[in-house]
Amino acid sequence: MQLPQFQIHAAIEEKHWWFLGRRTLFRALLHTVVPPNTGKKLLEVGSGTGGNVAAFSQEYDCIGVEPIAEAVQFAKQRFPDCRFIQGFAPRDVQKEIGEADVVLLADVLEHVEDDIDLVSNLLAAMKPGAYMLMMAPADMALWSPHDRGFEHFRRYDLARARKLWEGKPVTELVCSYVNARLYWPIRIVRMLTKFFGKSFGPSDTDLSLPPAPVNALLRKLFESEAGRLREMLRQPGMKGFRHGVSFIALLRRK
Repeated sequence: MQLPQFQIHAAIEEKHWWFLGRRTLFRALLHTVVPPNTGKKLLEVGSGTGGNVAAFSQEYDCIGVEPIAEAVQFAKQRFPDCRFIQGFAPRDVQKEIGEADVVLLADVLEHVEDDIDLVSNLLAAMKPGAYMLMMAPADMALWSPHDRGFEHFRRYDLARARKLWEGKPVTELVCSYVNARLYWPIRIVRMLTKFFGKSFGPSDTDLSLPPAPVNALLRKLFESEAGRLREMLRQPGMKGFRHGVSFIALLRRK
């Protein structure tokens, strides 16, 4: 990601339905396995402009690590009470990862050329019993100028996602597509942007804030998937959504 994309994130991530809905899905899983307000530590890898760290800092002891200096500067200006580190994980935050109860990768993996190596190194640095929670774009049929604008290397299917932790010392607790209920509307939008060769939003992205009633409806539809994820966690073997704009996975380090 470049500075224009970070500026878009900073401008809308506290209001846009997708950012807010994503946090609701994260909380649905986190609150089940890592009780909030109990002093547990959360480290976000690729914390961007800081919105997740600020949101979860009310419930967990949070740190964000981000390699892009401009993003870290944005985050520190916006959330001066939160802790952000400029650097690469796990290399520059070995101690912090080793102490974390949760390592969060929120739409980071698609930006990393060797994503399998990154996950392997993070898991190796994590303590037994810690959780890794990740989310990333799904379905190459949705590939569009939006992905190019954000410098994505790929979109995932579940088989490709599971290669990230295949053979690693983890227990898979949840792995499912999400943003399933809005899949077809978003697919139609992506087909149109692919046809015209241009994204509908600023800076080669599809991110723009809809009118308030539409934004609220889209958020409600996205957040409504949280219940299914909680049930998957409580009922091992339960199937997730069959398709979606993203995938989500929760792993426990052995």
